[in-house]
Amino acid sequence: MSSLGPVRLVATDLDGTVVRYDGTVSARTVAALAAIEDAGLPVVFVTGRPPRWMAPIVEATGHRGVAVCANGALVYDLHSGAVLDRFLLEPALALEAVGRLRGRLPGVAFAVERHESYAHEQAYRMRWESDDVITVATAEDLLDEPIAKLLARDESSTGDLMLAVARDVLGDLVAVTHSNQQDCLLEISAPGVTKASTLAVLAGRLGVEAESVLAFGDQPNDLPMLLWAGNAYAMSGSHPEVLAAVSRRAGSVDDDGVAVVLEQLLAAGTLP
Repeated sequence: MSSLGPVRLVATDLDGTVVRYDGTVSARTVAALAAIEDAGLPVVFVTGRPPRWMAPIVEATGHRGVAVCANGALVYDLHSGAVLDRFLLEPALALEAVGRLRGRLPGVAFAVERHESYAHEQAYRMRWESDDVITVATAEDLLDEPIAKLLARDESSTGDLMLAVARDVLGDLVAVTHSNQQDCLLEISAPGVTKASTLAVLAGRLGVEAESVLAFGDQPNDLPMLLWAGNAYAMSGSHPEVLAAVSRRAGSVDDDGVAVVLEQLLAAGTLP
């Protein structure tokens, strides 16, 4: 831990980083996160999850600060349940992205995340059951107001293949990423909106510079945050792009990799 710079804020991805693949958070990880907060450092969850998926995280961890949700589109108060900030994708850009992706991925179907709801076109195959889903005929019927995320799914492809196509056809029109190379899902946000951009806003409000942020992640949607933070760890088993770009390693989520690093930080007595 001696090679780490000063740490004044801890930011961590959730799924695959502190949330195990069975949806649980280990007691050791919960204790390590609580110890960091007890030492006076803010902990920020930075996730692709929408706010409506955060209640189990609050219950599992007891953490009630703010979270960056929807890959940076929303800042969510875990205590009050209020959305504090919105960095939304405008309909015109979303419609342009839909058209360009359909031109290269004929089997693509779309859904949208809003800050309080979720909707999809009929061709889109959901992976999780929900009681409050809106279904419409086509994506164009979804895009009449700003949204948090546009989701694109092609059942004949994979996340990595879709991301390569999207980077080619979308360019800088929007921000595009994925959080699971085995899945066939793209996550599309407003241009320039990433986990890093919104975490930078929160850190700035606390007077914390990037060099004093310690961040953990494992997937392409984490990479902007990991490259921005002065102290970044890629989880063991991370996506190849993340492993190629981030030199420090934490153990896997199943081995409590984040907790181990945080315990070492506390034991070293290097907190400000």
